[in-house]
Amino acid sequence: MIFVTVGSQEAFDRMIRAVDEWAAQRGRRDVFAQIAAGAYKPEHIEFTDFMEPAEFKRRVAEASVVVAHAGMGTILTALEFGKPIVVLPRREHLHETRSDHQYATSKRFGSQGRVIVAESELELHAKLDAADSLAASERISSEASPELMATIRAFLNGDPQPVKNSVSKPPSSMRRSSQKGLPEEA
Repeated sequence: MIFVTVGSQEAFDRMIRAVDEWAAQRGRRDVFAQIAAGAYKPEHIEFTDFMEPAEFKRRVAEASVVVAHAGMGTILTALEFGKPIVVLPRREHLHETRSDHQYATSKRFGSQGRVIVAESELELHAKLDAADSLAASERISSEASPELMATIRAFLNGDPQPVKNSVSKPPSSMRRSSQKGLPEEA
């Protein structure tokens, strides 16, 4: 099953319309979408406006692929379940969001190989055409690392020294250095 979600805050009609059209063209009946209070109502896929968090997690767990806006909550949940996720970020110039933060998020996660990014509806159709062959993603923990928690505690307690990593180091591709306790890009 392909699970499509726009998140819990606002509709994303451009993405829902693109998936609905793709499903109609390909004869796919295995698509379920959470669409929020959008103006566009799909004709070729099953959908609901909203769902409870437990239902959301169940849908992600059962999905072979997740398709979403580039919201952090959705991306992290898909990664927790080890699901491949295709993202179509909302864009500021299309008046879908107030900034291009989702575009920046999708680029960053895409460069790490954690999400598959579609920048247009046509690209989304192409990515969906390959959906059945997408590999599961590397799972992430649903809990913050002990190092992160210690750094946050130190910051909140006014400790100017970053906490030294005494447990384990992340892979070199994911390593970050600290300055005043704040992570910097490698």
